[in-house]
Amino acid sequence: MKMDWESSKYSLFILGATAFVCSRSLFIFFDDPEGPNLLVVAVGAAVLYVPSLIVYVWYAPVSVFIRISCALLVQVLLVAVLYFFM
Repeated sequence: MKMDWESSKYSLFILGATAFVCSRSLFIFFDDPEGPNLLVVAVGAAVLYVPSLIVYVWYAPVSVFIRISCALLVQVLLVAVLYFFM
């Protein structure tokens, strides 16, 4: 049981880190002379993290690799959609 808990903690950390990286990369491409604001990047990361967490929890009976892959795919697709519609 301990292995599942540690695997879940690492997976959630990976989702959070990739949400932050994707959010930062999204706001870098906007034409702002001051660069991306830390608060805006943090809120963007939270906006990306919540749907990916929902996908991660939704696919509970599937293996961890498939769950985290689907969640990361959701983050990348959300960044692409937000970039083209903003």
